[in-house]
Amino acid sequence: MSELQKHIGADTDVPAGDIGVSGREIGYMFGTYRALKGQWEGVLTGKGGSWGGSNIRPEATGYGLVYYVEHMIRYATGGKESFAGKRVAISGSGNVAQYAALKCLELGATVVSLSDSKGALIADDDKGFQAEDIEAIAALKVQRKALTEFENHSFRYIEGARPWKEVGKVDVALPSATQNEVSGDEAQALVDAGCKFIAEGSNMGCTLEAIEVFEEHRKAKKSEGIWYGPGKAANAGGVAVSGLEMAQNSQRLTWSSEEVDERLKGIMKDAFENCLSTAKEYVTPAEGEFPSLVAGANIAGFTKVAAAMRDQGDWWTN
Repeated sequence: MSELQKHIGADTDVPAGDIGVSGREIGYMFGTYRALKGQWEGVLTGKGGSWGGSNIRPEATGYGLVYYVEHMIRYATGGKESFAGKRVAISGSGNVAQYAALKCLELGATVVSLSDSKGALIADDDKGFQAEDIEAIAALKVQRKALTEFENHSFRYIEGARPWKEVGKVDVALPSATQNEVSGDEAQALVDAGCKFIAEGSNMGCTLEAIEVFEEHRKAKKSEGIWYGPGKAANAGGVAVSGLEMAQNSQRLTWSSEEVDERLKGIMKDAFENCLSTAKEYVTPAEGEFPSLVAGANIAGFTKVAAAMRDQGDWWTN
C-alpha cells in the first residue's frame, strides 16, 4: 500500500477485493492507506460496515448473477417460468457461489453442487444443499479449509473433478469459481444433461471452446437451445455495488440492505435488457432463435467506450 497509494484515490481508481481477498485484507489495506494519507476517503470497496462499507456488498456478485439469469429464464419462457423448481449446478464455494446458492434457494431452486480447487461436492438426494449446509461451508472457507472437511452424508466429494460432468440432469449452470472452469467437453456434457441456461459468476469462467458449444447449440436448436450469459454482464453485480458503495461514501450516507438490493436488481435488469436489445440491433437472430447475449454484451461494451472516446476527442471522422 505504501507504493499503491500513489496511484489510487477516491476520484482516481478504486480497487475491490477478489479471490482470496475478504473484508479482513481490505481492512488492513484501507487502514494503511488512511494512515499514510492522514484522511478518510472511500478508496477501497468491500469495506467493513462500520467504516464505510455498503450493505450486501459481499452478496452482490452472487445475488446479481441470479437476478440476471432470472431475466434470462423469464424472457425465454415468456414469463411462465422462474428459478422455482429448477435444478442448479454451481461451481466454487467462495462468496459468489455461496450467495448465488442462497439466492437460488430463496427463489425455490434446488442447488446440486459446489466445488473447490481440489474437487466437487455433489448432492446425492433431491433436497440438494440447504441454507445450513452453505453456512457450514462458508465457515470452513473462513478457516481456509477444503470441502473435504465438510461432513454430511447427503453429499459425495469427487476429488479432482468439476461439477459439470457429475451432476446429471440440470436446468441452470452457474460457474462461480475461476477462469476457464468450463471446457468444451464439459460444455457438451451440460448440453447433453438438458441444461438450458448458463451464466458466469466467475470472470471468463467458460473457455472459448465452451462458448462455441453453447452458441452453436443455441443457433441449431433455437428456442430449445442452451442460452449463455457472459460474465461481463452476468457477474456485474459486484462491481455495481462497489459503485454504490462509492456513491454512499461520497455522500457520507449508508443505505439500507433493501435499498441497495433494489438498486442492484434494477442494474441487473438494465444489463440484461442492454445485452438483449444490442444483440437484436446488430446481430439479427434467425426465426425462433434467442439473441446472442455474448454478442450483445461485447457490442454494447464496445460501442459505449467508442462513443465516449469520440465525444472526448480521442478519434473523429470527417
